Amino acid sequence: MRWPLIRYIPRSTHYQFVRWAPVAAIFSAVLIVGSIASLFIQGLNLGIDFKGGNALEIVRAQAVSQSELRTAMDQIGVHDAQVQPFTSQPNSAMIKFLPAKGESPSAASAHVEAELVKRFPDLKVTSRSQVGAKVSGELLLSGFKALAVALLLTLGYIWFRFGLSYGTGAVVAVIHDIVLTLGLLSVVHIEFSMTEIAALLTVIGYSMNEKVITFDRLKENLRKYKTTPLRDIIDLSENERLSRTIITGTTALLALGGTMAFGGPVLFPLVTTMIFGIVIGTYSSIYIALPMILIWGVKRGDEEATPIKLGAASRP
Repeated sequence: MRWPLIRYIPRSTHYQFVRWAPVAAIFSAVLIVGSIASLFIQGLNLGIDFKGGNALEIVRAQAVSQSELRTAMDQIGVHDAQVQPFTSQPNSAMIKFLPAKGESPSAASAHVEAELVKRFPDLKVTSRSQVGAKVSGELLLSGFKALAVALLLTLGYIWFRFGLSYGTGAVVAVIHDIVLTLGLLSVVHIEFSMTEIAALLTVIGYSMNEKVITFDRLKENLRKYKTTPLRDIIDLSENERLSRTIITGTTALLALGGTMAFGGPVLFPLVTTMIFGIVIGTYSSIYIALPMILIWGVKRGDEEATPIKLGAASRP
């Protein structure tokens, strides 16, 4: 049984994508300037991972419930606390939190420990530690190094598979996606933690996958139509893959939408980042990566494209 809504997706379109490239360039430039300005003025809302704070390792007679501990921390007055259970020891967990403004780390730990024992008589604190700002700063730097390495690796892959002009367009588009995503996190003031680094790496992966599919269709059509202007081939390629883009993007957004609706506040920052990344990654594939190739120019291959006939492999 086919999904009934698929019939509303047009099978053949003739949109002039390149025509709107100058408008998209201005739109992206405004968003990038706004994102950079917000990052410099307001900055990122760094979480415990990057700010430092207190950590308590606890053990209970029964299995640790993350929801109960988070509710208890909210009732104590400690917001945005992290509860990380140990997979090897289901009765143990680590609780990370920031001291209140003006409160010393030792006093904050003693206060939280006393309140937790009052609410959970079977709870014992087995270890107390503090993470300083220097260590947290190194962790933040390591996270951004991971993003830089991911970009370099994707540049190398696209360069090897398609050529330098394609690789340059892809990296510029992905940098565009990362800057706008960081700008969203800064403007909305979503907490930036190691989970957000993972979300950004996922955005890079999805965005790069869109670029690979875009470039693959473009390169195939460049071999087919050797005398057709490049801008017309770009429009043709994007119209040919439009239905695939709509179906893939919608499927991903539906899955993430369900996670956002029922995942609770813990998953909200992660899902928000990924939803925005999917939307902006699809946009940049059309209006950042391809216009870069249009400006840079590409060398067309000498070989003719061989059309694939379905079922040909099974014929004797």
